[in-house]
Amino acid sequence: MFKDFVGDKTIAIAGVGVSNLPLVEFFVKLGGKVVCCDRKTEDKFDKKTLDLLRKNCVRLHFGEDYLDHFDGCDMILRSPGIRYDRPQFAEAVKKGAVLTGEIELFVALCPAKTIGITGSDGKTTTTTLIYEMLKKSGRRCFVGGNIGEPLLNRIENIGADDVVVIELSSFQLHNMRVSPDVAVITNITPNHLDYHTDYQEYQDAKKNIYLNGNTKLVVNYDNDITRRIGEEHTDADTVFFSKTVDTGGVRIYKDVIYSGDEPVLKISDIKIPGIHNVENYMAAIGAVGDMVSREDVHHVAVNFGGVAHRMELVREKDGIKFYNDSIASTPTRTAAGLRACNRKVVLIAGGYDKHISYEEFGDVVADYVKHLVLVGQTAPAIKESAENAVSKRNTSLPIELCDTFEEAVQRAHDAAESGDYVILSPASASFDMFKNFEERGNIFKDLVNKL
Repeated sequence: MFKDFVGDKTIAIAGVGVSNLPLVEFFVKLGGKVVCCDRKTEDKFDKKTLDLLRKNCVRLHFGEDYLDHFDGCDMILRSPGIRYDRPQFAEAVKKGAVLTGEIELFVALCPAKTIGITGSDGKTTTTTLIYEMLKKSGRRCFVGGNIGEPLLNRIENIGADDVVVIELSSFQLHNMRVSPDVAVITNITPNHLDYHTDYQEYQDAKKNIYLNGNTKLVVNYDNDITRRIGEEHTDADTVFFSKTVDTGGVRIYKDVIYSGDEPVLKISDIKIPGIHNVENYMAAIGAVGDMVSREDVHHVAVNFGGVAHRMELVREKDGIKFYNDSIASTPTRTAAGLRACNRKVVLIAGGYDKHISYEEFGDVVADYVKHLVLVGQTAPAIKESAENAVSKRNTSLPIELCDTFEEAVQRAHDAAESGDYVILSPASASFDMFKNFEERGNIFKDLVNKL
């Protein structure tokens, strides 16, 4: 029982974010004593959150020195956004504290089969597809991690016959020491270089998804890095998926997805557009093809309309379709969305700078964009890349720089004609203007609906 594990431990929660806040009452209910620490000052919390913390915590520490108060703590749950190598954590560990995170603790103690999904692009859709396929098969399953609600406070309701599907970010995998039973890596391209010290550290974090030699690994053969990872993983079952190569795993032949020699799904039956979504289905089939039927896969394919903020049709006005692809926080993700369109589009891009290169992104813009509207920190870099690509082609591309997000949406609308697509696909994170990509997408939808 997880209650026995908690006992009367003093548990510090470092970073009172979305994933950690529900754990406060959970640990107290099980008999634990909770210490909450957050960099935000007290006045930055809403009254409801403060009341919850004051009612349940034995100590509260806010402000710049929030990590200096772990004395007497048996365990520290680190928020994924706080690096594990902070000196205050090392000092607390020397004094006997255990440093972990919600997901690491959950995977270590979960009685059910666990399926973890990571990657630079496509992990949320792949996670959702796996969950929907398992649910259709009649299995009792749970989903969480970097998507949905926290998992740890549901652990007492999860049994050995259940399946848990977990989306895992590089932040959550950083310094993770346990692995799920099945690990899926959709792809790896440069991302989050504002958090990780370099690209290699980002790759190493992703590889922590399969530390256990018994983990089944599902990887993208068409991505150089994940292919090498799969080739190095010789301890247990490795399944490659590929659009072009028959590896004996999941492949495409005559517009049908095969698992080994067995036909599983016609590509034409997939409701959500784009070759990147075909790859997401291939990854999902590689992960749970032995746990679900072809009928289960087909049912999901023809009914699943996609996840919010992922090439989501907002509305059609005056013959112009507006799409919300706010999840696209990298050039590769935006490129995949643009390639899924059957025409050149009006693109709104730009946002927070994660220190990733836009050098090759200009070629995609030149090929798939008829009018480019830019906003945010990365606007100059995207503009330079697009101008270089257009110059090489000896063509032209209208590019507008905007001061506000509202202006960008209006300019994109004004540039579009009947039959056009206007797409918000920023190729950048949201944190320069918004709390997260969901807020950015929701504000985009509000602005579009007011046009």
